[in-house]
Amino acid sequence: MTTSRRLADRKIVKFDKNITKRGSVPETTAKKGKDYPVGPILLSFFVFVVVGSSIFQIIRTATTGGFA
Repeated sequence: MTTSRRLADRKIVKFDKNITKRGSVPETTAKKGKDYPVGPILLSFFVFVVVGSSIFQIIRTATTGGFA
């Protein structure tokens, strides 16, 4: 089966339009600014837990006398 000339021409025009649009991304889709995935409260809580547990571990190791 062969395709009709009209259908083939329509596909060619559609393909050519797509070729000319490639690479032109509008600027509105690009993310700009500092948008963090977590809030500052959650981030500060995480830092508090990590730093506090490390300080607690250092104090515990110093009071027990080293490696044990």
